[in-house]
Amino acid sequence: MNKFKRIINKKNKSKIICLTAYSKNIASIIDNYCDIVLVGDSLGSVLYNYKSTRQVTLNIMIEHSKSVRQGIKKSLMVVDMPFDTYKNNREALANAKKIMSKTKCDAVKLEGGKKIISIVKHLIKNKIPVMGHIGLLPQSQKGKFRFKGKKLDERDKILNDAKLLEIAGVFSIVVECIETSLAKLITNKLSIPTIGIGASHYCDGQVLVLDDLIGLNPINVRFVKKYSNIKKVISKAVSKFASDVKKNNFPSKKNSY
Repeated sequence: MNKFKRIINKKNKSKIICLTAYSKNIASIIDNYCDIVLVGDSLGSVLYNYKSTRQVTLNIMIEHSKSVRQGIKKSLMVVDMPFDTYKNNREALANAKKIMSKTKCDAVKLEGGKKIISIVKHLIKNKIPVMGHIGLLPQSQKGKFRFKGKKLDERDKILNDAKLLEIAGVFSIVVECIETSLAKLITNKLSIPTIGIGASHYCDGQVLVLDDLIGLNPINVRFVKKYSNIKKVISKAVSKFASDVKKNNFPSKKNSY
């Protein structure tokens, strides 16, 4: 059974685990626990302190993805197509092929619904597996982030986007920051898995930015649960190193040639 069938077959059976990775070392750790490892354009804010994911370039995504690929043995690897790299069928296919060939990833992820359906179909027709992304769309979000699906017309649009993406052939859809009952409805209506982030436990799986989960990224949003405070662990180790150096305890004979 290939990786895509394994993901799809988890629908209504077992939860799908997805986390972000931007480097080989992190990827090699989370690969043991994840079904999907996502190289997200969230690296723009997490690593580069960009104000928007729109500033992330294709080359940045490719270089980080090449590193991540080296740490993955079993998980399905998905790479975000950054802003302005899938404006039309021709550009989308050229850039997706570049990502796939240079990073050896398994699939790409695109944000949007009805507006990008022809592009999604074109990629899939050309044997580029696609993961969808609906709800809150960071690449096109202007102003303050807010959850989606409270208004009836917004709910209808997001549900329709989900259905269109399924028909187009995506193997799964990330559902970001939408109202709980809408997340449940979409998950029940689709035959492909939904991966939630800020979209309730009703989704078929969950994704979080790893740096948020381990407390490395200073973020305080409702949908994030911090499972560790890795900052404290790092601080303790670095403090001990600095102390040892100052006291001439490092390097010792054991650490010398």
